[in-house]
Amino acid sequence: MDINQKKEIVTALHEDFKRSKIVIATDYKGLNVAAVTRLRSELTKESIDFRVIKNTLLRRASENTDVAALQDMFKGPSAIAISYDDPVSPAKILTKFSEENNKFQIKGAVMDGKAIDVNGIKALSSLPSREVLLSQVLSAMNAVPTGIVQVLAAVPRGLLNALQAIKEQKEAA
Repeated sequence: MDINQKKEIVTALHEDFKRSKIVIATDYKGLNVAAVTRLRSELTKESIDFRVIKNTLLRRASENTDVAALQDMFKGPSAIAISYDDPVSPAKILTKFSEENNKFQIKGAVMDGKAIDVNGIKALSSLPSREVLLSQVLSAMNAVPTGIVQVLAAVPRGLLNALQAIKEQKEAA
C-alpha cells in the first residue's frame, strides 16, 4: 500500500469518525475467518461497519475527533465497529459475540464524545433497541390524550346519570 492509498484511507475514516454515533474498539486475535465473517454479516444487517485497519492509520484518522479517546486502545490486532444511527445495536451484537467467543474482546468505545469502558458497553447492550424505545415513547404519548378524553367524557356521563336518577325518583313518587 503506497502513501497515497494510506492518506485516502485516513481521510475517509476521519470523516466516518466525525459522523458516527458510536465507535467500538475490539481485539479479534485468535478468531478464525468463519467467525469474523459471521460477525461481519450480523453487523452488516444492522448497517454497522466493521473494519480491520492498521493501528497507525486508526490513530491518525482519530486525531481531532471524539474517537481520539480510544488511541491508547489501538494496540495489537484491532478492529472497529462504527454505527451511524443506533448506538445500542453494535453493543448488543459485539457483547453477545464476545460471550460466545472467548478470544474476541471488546476494548472500549466512544459515544457522543465520551469514552465508555467494557462495563459501560455491556450496560448499553442491555438497553432495548431503538425501535422498542420509540414504541414505548409513542404508547406513553398516546396514553395522555386518551386519559384526558376519558376524564372529559366522564363529566357529561355523570351528569346524565344524575339526571336519570332524578327522573326515576320523580316517576316513582
